[in-house]
Amino acid sequence: MRDNITLTEEDEGKTVLNADGDQIGRVVKVEHGNAHVDPDPSLTDTIRSKLGWGENDVENYRLDSSNIKRVSDDEIHLNR
Repeated sequence: MRDNITLTEEDEGKTVLNADGDQIGRVVKVEHGNAHVDPDPSLTDTIRSKLGWGENDVENYRLDSSNIKRVSDDEIHLNR
């Protein structure tokens, strides 16, 4: 994990992948360096729990940068 990952508006629209490479959502907004993710409808409760995300009726979730392993041109890869 890198401590110096800072997201910008350029990261909006990127796919978010968990540590297994499964798509868990898409970045819909970046605000003050924090990504807000629209979760994939098939996202399991186990994955939500690992990310500290609650109920599945929330429109989008804040992605804590401590969960980010790396950022590529099209994707954000998580360490969980």
